[in-house]
Amino acid sequence: MADILEMKMPSPGESITEVEVAQLLVSNGDVVELDQPIAEIDSDKATLELNAEAAGKIEFLVDEGDTVEIGQVVCKIDTSVKPSPKPKEDKPVATEKKEEDQASDKTPSESNATKDSVSAKATPVAKAMINESGASAAKIKGSGEGGKILKKDVETYLAGGISTASDMLGWGGNRDESREKMSSLRRKIATRLVSVKNETAMLTTFNEVDMSYIMDLRKKYKDAFKEKHGVGLGFMSFFTKAVTEALNTYPAVNAYIDGQEMVFHDYADIGIAVSSPKGLMVPVLRNAEQMSLAEIESGIKTLAIKARDGKLSIDEMTGGTFTITNGGVFGSMLSTPILNPPQSAILGMHNIVERPVAVNGQVVIRPIMYVALSYDHRIIDGKESVSFLVKVKQMLENPSWMLFGGKEPEQVLLGL
Repeated sequence: MADILEMKMPSPGESITEVEVAQLLVSNGDVVELDQPIAEIDSDKATLELNAEAAGKIEFLVDEGDTVEIGQVVCKIDTSVKPSPKPKEDKPVATEKKEEDQASDKTPSESNATKDSVSAKATPVAKAMINESGASAAKIKGSGEGGKILKKDVETYLAGGISTASDMLGWGGNRDESREKMSSLRRKIATRLVSVKNETAMLTTFNEVDMSYIMDLRKKYKDAFKEKHGVGLGFMSFFTKAVTEALNTYPAVNAYIDGQEMVFHDYADIGIAVSSPKGLMVPVLRNAEQMSLAEIESGIKTLAIKARDGKLSIDEMTGGTFTITNGGVFGSMLSTPILNPPQSAILGMHNIVERPVAVNGQVVIRPIMYVALSYDHRIIDGKESVSFLVKVKQMLENPSWMLFGGKEPEQVLLGL
């Protein structure tokens, strides 16, 4: 007699009542192992994996794109069906040699087909469509995480034809239209952005930073830094360190409004905006004010990898006090970043361009970055916002100031 386990949708975090099934990672009828990832789910805060609660044959009761309430049964697992034991990896040398000889006897087309089927990274539905159509997975560009091929990618490929793209003068618009449901994460982002524009007195102030000193410093010590700390030396660590020191001088920039009260923090949890396959994510670097440059770089790298792989937890996405976003990596010259509520300020970095500037009465060429600080004017005055950005600029152009709380070494020596 079959022993059926009903898997219910677990709660990914407090205040979340429903999620969306973003992707099924296995097919109906597959035999799964305990804790094997079976689906990806989107909440309004992050993308998470749903793992099998038991080993057995799976039957889904939901489909990709469905909205599921917390506690709803999403699948059944027949635990009487056991997974096949994994084959042993150790093979006799003679057998391996024989297999190599057989592989070498295959025609190039047979070898490529085998390699194509093995290396294809696609959802079960997409794989089935590829096999049925006889298409080559290597020619289909995947839009999922890590380049994974989704159902819509196969449909787009088949609809556009296989050999016509390279012969066309344009990109081949056929005047068709398509609709795609917004993910719960994207809907939440949209709602938050609109609320920021409607509910805050947002203003942006700008400045420019001469990146010469930092670029020379990075060029001189980047190899030694990586050898000692095991992580590359980028610009983000300098900006994060400068921001945390400036926040200590201007605490209102690190605060937020709660009703009729202003909430101040004696710590700096810095949100770092990173791009991911699911959209813009803002994981938080906790207590960044206590970190060295190496610790900041290591923390940012860890969060960026998690964002790319869809492994960020709800806790890693909430509770920041200030945000830094870098549009410069995409070539942005200047922008007005939107606040990340309930925070009251966000710093926008941009690309570095060699520009003519006046230094000591002479026109010289320097690598210049424009920076922008968007802030909530209800809690941050114009004087504070401008002074904060100037303080950040000064520390970036004179990194030694970061060691002395944003002051010149001479000022510290003189007790000023």
